[in-house]
This record gives sequence, C-alpha cells and structure tokens, in this order.
Amino acid sequence: MPTTTLIRQITHPSTVKKIIIEGITESGRKFRPSDWAERMSGSLSTFGRDHRIHYSPLLHPKTINGIKCIIIDPQLEEVAPETYSYIMSWAANNELKISEMDEDVQSTG
Repeated sequence: MPTTTLIRQITHPSTVKKIIIEGITESGRKFRPSDWAERMSGSLSTFGRDHRIHYSPLLHPKTINGIKCIIIDPQLEEVAPETYSYIMSWAANNELKISEMDEDVQSTG
C-alpha cells in the first residue's frame, strides 16, 4: 500500500464505519439497566492520573438522539476477538438494534 494511501486512511478516519449498538430492543423497548453502555465499555477502560475513567477508542459509550449506545471500532475484532464476539452475541441475544455509522457521530443529550 502506498504511504500516501496509508496516511490518508489514518488522517481521514470518517471513511471507517463504526458499529453502533443501541439501548433499544428490536421491539422498541428501552434496555435496562440504564448504565449498560458504561458497564459494557468498562471492559476496555482505564483510570487516568486524573482519577477519571478513560474509555477505549475501540469501545465506548455515547448518547445519540437521547438513546444510550456503544460505539465499536471494527478493529476490536482483530485486537480482542473474544471481547468483540461476546459483545456482538450479547447484543443479538438481547435483541438490541445494531447498525453501522460513520465514525464522527455526534453525541446528543
């Protein structure tokens, strides 16, 4: 792969699709518990020197249109295949909505 293509992919990550798991079931019910996204994202989080939780860019919670979601970078499947498989199976078993979206999804209240 030419260096310019690689640099373009790194500097223009919006071409990468992220996996979105919404806290809404296929039947339209709100998923409980309400902190499910933070709990799931906590599996790859760390605590910083500022004594705050820092979520991984590969797996993090986000609120989109008032709905709690988790955002999964597809690279998670390569980096931590067991974690990726567990999350995707868990979402399917709980009948949560799963979709793809451009990386730069904005958080909303």
